Amino acid sequence: MSALAVGATAPDFALAPGPGPDRVTLSQFHGETVVLLFVPLAFSAACTQEFCQVRDDWSQWSELGARVLGLSVDSPFVVKRWAEELEIPFPVLSDCNREAAGAFGVLYEDFFGMRDVAKRSAFVIGPGGVVRYAWVSEDADVMPPFGEIRGAVQALA
Repeated sequence: MSALAVGATAPDFALAPGPGPDRVTLSQFHGETVVLLFVPLAFSAACTQEFCQVRDDWSQWSELGARVLGLSVDSPFVVKRWAEELEIPFPVLSDCNREAAGAFGVLYEDFFGMRDVAKRSAFVIGPGGVVRYAWVSEDADVMPPFGEIRGAVQALA
């Protein structure tokens, strides 16, 4: 399956930000602009660098008025701990069943011997639930083009 393209309707999901019954859905932000950041694995060097870069530039992201959501295929226990340790100011969600990454078409078949790990990718979802920007990397060490992502969000304002 290929990644969702610009113009596609973003599939809804209900993912946990930690252990317990709480879920965050994409549809709860209907009417808002949402930035989805899929990362391969919590606590890995490149994924930590990515989320710390967003954290360190948080004032720029906040000014845009978009919701930022991080998604990892790690368990709810792991993503909660990772987000707490890094003091991430946006929700980091567990996609441990690969529902969102699969629906967005961003799963590696093989990632260093592991199956179904999310590719580093970014999507901007417009207020109507439509994908307005999509970036997917086959190289897990390449950082997303944050300037382009912020530009896509600004274009929706």
